[in-house]
Formats: sequence, C-alpha cells, structure tokens
Amino acid sequence: MTVYLSTMKTGLLLLAVFLTLTAIAVAEPDPDFYIFLCFGQSNMEGFPGIEDQDKTAVDDRFQVLAAVDFPNLGRTKGNWYTAVPPLCRSHTGLCPADYFGRTLVAQLPVNIRVGIVNISVAGCKIELFEKDTFQAYAETVPPWMAGIIKQYDGNPYQYLVDMAKLAQKEGVIKGILLHQGESNTNDSEWPGKVRSIYKNLIKDLNLDAEKVHLLAGELVNADQEGACAGMNEIIAELPKILPNSCVVSSSGCAGRRDHLHFAPAGYRLLGTRYAEKMLYLLGY
Repeated sequence: MTVYLSTMKTGLLLLAVFLTLTAIAVAEPDPDFYIFLCFGQSNMEGFPGIEDQDKTAVDDRFQVLAAVDFPNLGRTKGNWYTAVPPLCRSHTGLCPADYFGRTLVAQLPVNIRVGIVNISVAGCKIELFEKDTFQAYAETVPPWMAGIIKQYDGNPYQYLVDMAKLAQKEGVIKGILLHQGESNTNDSEWPGKVRSIYKNLIKDLNLDAEKVHLLAGELVNADQEGACAGMNEIIAELPKILPNSCVVSSSGCAGRRDHLHFAPAGYRLLGTRYAEKMLYLLGY
C-alpha cells in the first residue's frame, strides 16, 4: 500500500509538472503572428460603405482583434476574427489596414499570420491620443465624437495600449500604422506630437523602437483636390524627427466627393502602399 501511494503521488506530481509546462507553452506568443497597431481619425476608421468585392476572399491568416463588440457581425470584444471589413467598429468601413493586411499575407511566407488592432476616432485631433493631456481636448469635442470616445472607455490611448497588451499574448507587435491629420491641418507641431505618442507606446508596451516602425499615410492628395492636402507637407517632416518612421504616399489614391475621405479604390491602393513599405522594413 505504501509503495502504491508513493507511486501514485509521483505520478500526480509528474502530471502536474506536465500540465504546468504545457500551460506555459500555450501562453507563449506566436513569433509568426505579426501584430500591427492602427490609430487615427475617420480614414483609419474606414468611411462607411463597403463594396461587395471587399467582403470576400479574405485569407484567414489575416486576423482582426475585435476591440469592441460588433453585434451585427457576431464579434465579441477581445477575440480574433478573420479580417473581413469593417475592422474598427460595427458601422465603420473599408480602411488602409484592410489591403495592408491582405497584401502582407499574400507576400509573406505561409506560416506567417497578420493581426490588426484598430482604435480610431472620426474627426479627432491627434491630441486625443496624447497620454497625459488628452482629457483637456476630449472635454471639448461634439457629442457624436464623445459617443465614440465612450466606446473606448473615455481614453482611446489607454484603450489602444490595453488591446495591444491583449494582442501581445498571442503574437508580436511589428509595426504601427497612423492615418490622421485632417483635424490638425496647418499644425506645424503635429510631427512632435506624433513622436511623443509613439515613444509612449514603445515604453508602455515594452517594445524595441529599432524594430517597430511607424508608418504615417498622407491625406487625400492634391491630385484629388484634397481639402487638407497642404497638411501632407507637415506630415513629410515626421521622419526628420522620428527616424524610424516613414510616410506613405497618397498620390493617385482616389478620393470621395467630400475631398476628405478616400474612395474604396483609394483605400485599396493606399493600404497596399502601407504594406509594401512595411514589407521592405521587415526585410522582405
């Protein structure tokens, strides 16, 4: 009986050790799951109106983390889904991240998956993502924007960090995508504000700045009679103060009649350009 109990205890101990090691292995993030953080205003949200061609043929290697509940799509906050648009919230539309991800999975080795985390707020100034001073700006926004901000617990920057940390349990953050500037047109301090936000993200997510680049897209271009095209000259200054950032051209990217938002074809081309730039930076 004593020998039996001893053997039984040893077996249970070995089982416990095995289960512990298995749990640790399962908890390790997948180095082949590339995560990209996206933030900005309405063009990164995605302008409502998704064409049929954009709803099909999405490779399941391209995933989106539902940052909020998507009741009409059956998506629950905190879970990963195949990245069929919309990627930001239930009633947003196609955005640069869509064809960014599709282009990446088409070009990367088949063992690589791509994940998007998109926290964007239509109409917002870049100040909304400033870690320590956002509240002063958030208190001045119109009610419709306040409603969007409320979905991010009143603090989009912290919400982005929290969702990014959740994503880090599954994969590895490889880059940051930004599309914003319409609401900061003519703001010469914009590059410095973006640099500060980037540095906070690097610190709060314990990232290696040399390995995590920021890509900033131009606004609707002058060749499309973009209402804020002059801001592109200021956006072009960003790499001068943030060396590991790049600007993605919007030249030739079709715009809508409002001269502020991209048409679906414009989002496809712009997203592809984000991807081409990121592939180069990743060494592919």
